[in-house]
Order: sequence, then structure tokens, then C-alpha cells
Amino acid sequence: MAGRSLVIACGALAREIVALVRANGWDAIEVQCLPADWHNTPRRIPAGVREKIRAARGAFEHIFVAYGDCGTGGALDAVLDEEGVERIDGDHCYQFFAGEREFLALHDAEPGTFYLTDYLVRHFETLILKGLGIDRHPELEPMYFGNYKRLVYLAQTRDGETEARARAAAERLGLEFEFRFTGYGGLEPLLARAQSAAAGAH
Repeated sequence: MAGRSLVIACGALAREIVALVRANGWDAIEVQCLPADWHNTPRRIPAGVREKIRAARGAFEHIFVAYGDCGTGGALDAVLDEEGVERIDGDHCYQFFAGEREFLALHDAEPGTFYLTDYLVRHFETLILKGLGIDRHPELEPMYFGNYKRLVYLAQTRDGETEARARAAAERLGLEFEFRFTGYGGLEPLLARAQSAAAGAH
């Protein structure tokens, strides 16, 4: 498989990556995803990424990682430095979808902001309410969300149904709602580099 690039990604980005690969005809990219619910246990991410990288050595010409730091406290970057692998810019998907300047402006305007992406809207009940145990222990909700004031939906696609679900999530948590269309943000340039690197290897 020389002349191909591997993109190791968070499962929460799989739909967006597939959409971009198909739309652009990027046929030199293979995508392998780690479980999306590792968002709730980020300590698993560095070792999981390292395992994928080492398993791919010799099978791919180039390897890229579609993860931010994602709560690993720098541990993922330490792994990537050791392995010599590039990842997408940004601390988390909110930042690389919105862009660093826009995200920092949102944060500065209201630090008490809870963010959702398309994926998190679609899986709000499973990942947030059930994942954090709020469905079983409602008394946990103010512990998790008591300091938040607004919910910002960073949308990758324009879809009225998904936006309505994001609004419902904000109402469920008692937060002000704001919609921002980001598109695919920094994800597209990373995949373009992966395709170009593979094409240059022929």
C-alpha cells in the first residue's frame, strides 16, 4: 500500500471525514477510527493512537492524526513527537472546526460556554446525559453544568432538524442557545495534506 496515507481519527469525526473524502475524490486516504466515547476517558487516547501508528508502519507511506489534544494534557502530543506524526492543529474539535481566532473570541465573550458539534448533537442523549450518568442521577446535572451560561452549536452542515435538536439540548440544560456555522474547519486542510503526501509518494 505504498503511496497511501492513513488518517487515524476520533470516531466522532468519521462522518465528516468520509464526506470530505468522497466530495473531493481523495482516493489515496484510508481512515481508521478510535471509539468516539473515549471523549469521556481521554487517558485512553494516547496509547490507542500509538498502537494504530505502530500497526501501520510499513503499510502506509504517511500517517496523520485527526485528534486535538482532547483532554490528554499533552500526553497525545508526546506520543506523536516520539512517533514523528502530525496531528490537526487545535486543542479540541471545537477549536479546529471554528478556527482558533473565532473559538478564542467565543471563549473570551463567555467562558461558561458548552459546545456541541454535529456529532455531539446527534448523540447528545447517549454521550452527555447517559455518558455522564445524568439520566440515572439527575442531581449530577448542576455539578456538571451549573457554571455554564450558554450552549454554542458549531455546525458542520446546515440542517434544520439537527439545529432544532441542538436548541432542544440547550433548553434541556437551561442554557442560552447560539448557532455558528463552521463547516469542516481545519479538518479539510489536514485531509488535503494527507492526499497530497500520498500523491507525491508515487
